[in-house]
Amino acid sequence: MKLPVHIQFRGMEPSDALEISAREHAHRLESFAPNIMACRVCIDLEQKHKHQGRPYGVRIDLTLPGQELVVNRVQHEDVYVALRDAFDNMKRQLEDVVRKSRGQEKQHTVPLHGEVVRLDDAGGFGFIRTPDGDEYYFSRDNLAGTPFEHVQTGSAVQFIPEVAGEGLQAKRVSLGKHGMG
Repeated sequence: MKLPVHIQFRGMEPSDALEISAREHAHRLESFAPNIMACRVCIDLEQKHKHQGRPYGVRIDLTLPGQELVVNRVQHEDVYVALRDAFDNMKRQLEDVVRKSRGQEKQHTVPLHGEVVRLDDAGGFGFIRTPDGDEYYFSRDNLAGTPFEHVQTGSAVQFIPEVAGEGLQAKRVSLGKHGMG
């Protein structure tokens, strides 16, 4: 980290043990992104609900080159749990930023288009053929927003392909005038 970790206590007395824990959590973040410029942690004893316990709130501001990440108001009655949860949230944000900067964003499956070619009404399943000639199995549970009874042979559909142990399967099958591209 370019700047030392800044820890602020509000509504409570500073605690050496809590400060050490916060610094350890902050330094662990460097294993995910060594280019962290600054980290500011604010630990706050909330004044709400005096009869039901007083939760601790944690806010973390993390500065990276060109952007700022914030975890705001993670609350818990145990200050160490609130601190851990806040740093876990920050770690997830930091992992996403690093993944995007490396070009490793999640790749979503491209939906395929096809036509229902066979149905078994009693069994509640059918088959879809794509323009390439591949056939995909689907069941009533794979239909999105349409009852199985409304599906007919020849219906145009869109679906997410999946390779299963039994062969090709169609997930999230939706009816409609989808292009057969």
